[in-house]
Amino acid sequence: MKIDKGLMTGSTTLLILKLLSEGEKYGYEMIRELARRSENAFELKEGTLYPILHDLEDKGCVEAFTQETSGGRQRRYYRITQKGMGLLRDKTEEWRYFAGKVNGVLGGATVAPGLA
Repeated sequence: MKIDKGLMTGSTTLLILKLLSEGEKYGYEMIRELARRSENAFELKEGTLYPILHDLEDKGCVEAFTQETSGGRQRRYYRITQKGMGLLRDKTEEWRYFAGKVNGVLGGATVAPGLA
């Protein structure tokens, strides 16, 4: 099922912060991991991901650094900061509240496993 971009817009920052809370990642790795975990429901484009990462970096929520790969290429990695962890907690709480209210309107549907 295709997900409305409006629904994705409100949750993308939360999803990126969640991935980074689990460890440092580079951009394509985040795109691939989101697709894998969501069974391809979340197929982010680089043009969507990088502006979000740059905004989070400007706000002090993530840090970027360059690291050389085994093939000698330079790759830009991102890691979450303490400020980013606080934003992740806030966004997670906001999402759970929102999902609960939507589910209440839909007739008591429960939150999907792993979101509660």
